[in-house]
Amino acid sequence: MDTCRKSPFVKTSVLVFGGLPLLLWILGGFPERSFLKEALSVITVLSFFFLIGMFFWSRSNAVVVKDLKMRRTIKIHKAIGYTCVSIMLLHPLFLVLPRFFEAGVSPDSAFVTIITTVHTGVVLGMLAWCLLLTLGLTALMRNRLPMTYRTWRRLHGILAAVFLIAAAWHAIDLGRHSSLAMASLIILLTAAGLRLFLKHTLSKKSQRPRTDR
Repeated sequence: MDTCRKSPFVKTSVLVFGGLPLLLWILGGFPERSFLKEALSVITVLSFFFLIGMFFWSRSNAVVVKDLKMRRTIKIHKAIGYTCVSIMLLHPLFLVLPRFFEAGVSPDSAFVTIITTVHTGVVLGMLAWCLLLTLGLTALMRNRLPMTYRTWRRLHGILAAVFLIAAAWHAIDLGRHSSLAMASLIILLTAAGLRLFLKHTLSKKSQRPRTDR
């Protein structure tokens, strides 16, 4: 734990994937809403950005592996990943939960309206949710899947990459807080994460047998 607290990479990651999105959210000048809606928005935004951060909190990033060593890196990757995936899978519920405490459209009607709306952002959001569910299940059931670790790792990375593209597009297209600054940050971090993943996947080092299993 002391190693993580003292790590420059950990401190920088918290600022980039946590502090910066919160700062842009605060400075965005968005209309105020109820405490519940704002709290759910903050939780969703932070979870999404930390999911982007998973590309940096992985064996693909030589900097974090050198700083924290492989085993600790994988442990942190799993902890943050499982937490944020669980939260983001509840995102559709977060959209309609405040309806239980408000007059007007009922929660079930609001949910049906959302999932039946023919819109690029909505379709990409549903695709991203399905990919995220698959990503989480295949991670939990990795040892039971009929594939080698190397094959699973490639599948895991590909699922994560496609999810991130769909989710980023969805967030920029429909996200309430997708200001120019926030959208630019999403695009920048997503592009950097995907570049890191592709660079590692195509490198010869990624072909080596796993030594930390």
